[in-house]
Amino acid sequence: MKGTKAAIRYAKSLLDLALEKGNLDSVEGDMNFFSQSVEANPELGRLLASPIIVGSKKIEVIKSVFGQFEKVTMSFFELVTKNGREAILPEIARTFNQEVKAHKGIVPVELVTAVALDDATRKTILAKVDDYVKGTLEVKETIDPALIGGFIVKMGDKQIDASVSSQLNNLKQRLTH
Repeated sequence: MKGTKAAIRYAKSLLDLALEKGNLDSVEGDMNFFSQSVEANPELGRLLASPIIVGSKKIEVIKSVFGQFEKVTMSFFELVTKNGREAILPEIARTFNQEVKAHKGIVPVELVTAVALDDATRKTILAKVDDYVKGTLEVKETIDPALIGGFIVKMGDKQIDASVSSQLNNLKQRLTH
């Protein structure tokens, strides 16, 4: 929890700085690339989290791997490392990307269905969701055959479960209790 609060503070500070400098899009691209790099190469995350490796060596690695990043991004990485918080850099990057989406009015939505949806059905479901959401929907579709039928819509900490498997579980609960 402590890391999460710190990651949020750092991410918001970076967002404010990027907005002030007028290079939000390029800093966002840097942080997206950094997130993807750490996800694809867990060794990088372990290097950042290692208490054995000194901060100056970590900065050298970051500069050699991500030397093409914006000056703002590199200065931010140096500051975080100087403060001894480099282990949470991957979390800061993820949080920063969420903060940017919120700033731009983009609402991430996950639509889980049992089978691939046709365009008309997708539009109908998303139109209902759009009525209750302020902003632009960023939809990620996932197929989960275990749902049997229907759909689940996930938005942040909210979930709409209209799946057949959920309805069957509810019926089972009512019949057995």
